[in-house]
Amino acid sequence: MCQRHLGAHMKCIQKSLELLTPQYPLENLCNPRQTLFIDIETTGFYAKSSNLYIIGCAYFDTQTKPYTWHSIQWFASNYEEEHNILNAFAEFAEPYQYLIHFNGNQFDIPFLEAKLEQYQIQFDLKRFEGIDIYRRIAPFKYFLKLPNCKQKTIEGLLHTAREDTYTGGELIDIYHEYVLDSDPKKEYFLLLHNEEDIKGMLEIVAALAIPDLFCLPIKVKKVHANYYKDIHQNQCPEIIMTLKLPTALPTELSYEANGCYFIGNGELGKLRVPIYEGELKYFYSNYKDYYYLPTEDIAIHKSVSSFVDKDYRKQATARCCYTRKISSYLPQWDVIFTPFFKKDYDDKELYFELTDEFKTKREDFNLYAHHILEMMGAYKPQK
Repeated sequence: MCQRHLGAHMKCIQKSLELLTPQYPLENLCNPRQTLFIDIETTGFYAKSSNLYIIGCAYFDTQTKPYTWHSIQWFASNYEEEHNILNAFAEFAEPYQYLIHFNGNQFDIPFLEAKLEQYQIQFDLKRFEGIDIYRRIAPFKYFLKLPNCKQKTIEGLLHTAREDTYTGGELIDIYHEYVLDSDPKKEYFLLLHNEEDIKGMLEIVAALAIPDLFCLPIKVKKVHANYYKDIHQNQCPEIIMTLKLPTALPTELSYEANGCYFIGNGELGKLRVPIYEGELKYFYSNYKDYYYLPTEDIAIHKSVSSFVDKDYRKQATARCCYTRKISSYLPQWDVIFTPFFKKDYDDKELYFELTDEFKTKREDFNLYAHHILEMMGAYKPQK
C-alpha cells in the first residue's frame, strides 16, 4: 500500500489488486489499459448542498511487472479539500478514454460534473465512453430472480465477499465526525467502503455476460428430442438444445418462462422447448379472396371455388379464413419463421412447423435459440 499526503490534508492511497482479475473479456467493450473503474463517496445526493470526500478508481498498471489492476483513492480529510481531490483525479484521468461505473450515469458522473463546474476545473467527463454496469444488468432483474440490482445484491449473486458492513448513507455521519476528530478508525471504514465498491465492480463486471446472453449471437451445438411428464403425468415431447454461450456466465443460472427452460454455467447452456403436436390453423391475410366452407371448416381461394356449390360456401372473414394442419410445432413470440400457425384467430400464441427441412438447418436453430432467450430476458412473471 502506498499512501501520500498531498496538500494540507488530502491523501492519496494506492494499492495493488493483484489477486483481482475481471472475469469478463473487457476487450469486448474497451481497451483495459485506457479504462478506469470509478466510484465516489459524498455526504448527500445533491452536489450544491453536500460534499465529495472520496474519489476511488481502479486502473490497469502497465508500469511494473507483472501487470496488475491497482486501486487509487483521493481522500479529503476536511470539507475544503474536495477541490484538491477533484484536481488530482482530473490530472490522473487525463490519459484515459473509458469509465466503468455502477449506476454512475444517475449519480457519480452528474455529481462530479457539478463539482467540476463549481470549482471551474476544466475537465470534460463527456469525452469518456461510459460503461454503466447497473444499466446493462437491470433489465434482466427478473431473469436473475433478484429483488433489486444494487451493487451488493449483484455481489451476493456472484458470492463476492465483503469486509465492509456499512452503507454509503451510514458513512455520512461518520465522515462528519471524522472531520472533527480525525479518528484513524473512522478513516479506515470510510476508505474501506469505497475500496470494496471498486473491488466489487472488478468482480461483478463478470455479470456483463448476462446481457451478452440475450444480445449476442448464440451457437447451437446439438439438438435432440426428448419426452417429459406434465403435471397430469402425460408424456409430452420437447427439444433440447445444447448451447455455446457468447460469454462465460459467472455463476449457474436457470430460468423458466412460457414453458421454456434455460440452464447455463460457464460457456455452456441448455434450452428445453416444448413441442406442440396436434392441429393448428394457418390464417390467410387476404381473406377477401377466399370463401369459407362451413362443412369442411376450411377456406378456399376463389380461383377454385367453381367446384363448390354456392349453397356450401360463403364469403370468408378474417376469423374464418384458414386452413387446418396436423403436425409438430414450436412456439415463437414474434414472427421469426413463416408460415406461422395459431390455435384460433384471437390467440396470441404463435407457432411454426417443425419440418424435416428445419431440423437440418443449424443457422435456423441458432436464430431460434436467440429468439427464445430474448423472450426469457424480457419476460416478467405474473404477480
